[in-house]
Amino acid sequence: MAVSKPPHGRRAGFTILELIIVVMVIGALAAAGIPMFLRYQLKSRSAEGKTNLGAIRVLEAAYFSEYEAYLSAVPEPAAIPGGSPSPFDPIGSDFADLGFAPEGSVYFSYGVAVSTDVTGYTADAGADIDSNGIVQFWGYAKPEISGALVPGQVGCDVTGLSPVTIGPCNPAAGTTVF
Repeated sequence: MAVSKPPHGRRAGFTILELIIVVMVIGALAAAGIPMFLRYQLKSRSAEGKTNLGAIRVLEAAYFSEYEAYLSAVPEPAAIPGGSPSPFDPIGSDFADLGFAPEGSVYFSYGVAVSTDVTGYTADAGADIDSNGIVQFWGYAKPEISGALVPGQVGCDVTGLSPVTIGPCNPAAGTTVF
């Protein structure tokens, strides 16, 4: 049986020019897609801080209903983590008394500062999730009876925080918010 040749003596396949064009298109898509992927990754890590502050808020309300006081907690982890997560060790900390223990490692350091009359508190979190040296802070401030806000333990500047709302602290101070 004879094998037939394509018309005009040309072989089937791709030319080098076609392959170069395909590689350039893939490169352009990657150049646009990778930064967007990294941005979404940072947003998801930032969501950890807001979610855990919501959990601390609920636990503080439960604690207050039982003991008529809010519970202070020193920052855990003690140092603000960088771009990689750090272990959260609630054992022996004030967070154990509160009942707060996130699973696994965390990107944020969490703390709770309580007013002297124990009727108000600020739960705050700080992280440098993109390792650029700029820390983002999130917080939740429950004013004390006088209406004053308690400064955060991790670094939240409550002057830039809306009371009774989880939100970014000191956005004007050069912090990154994702």
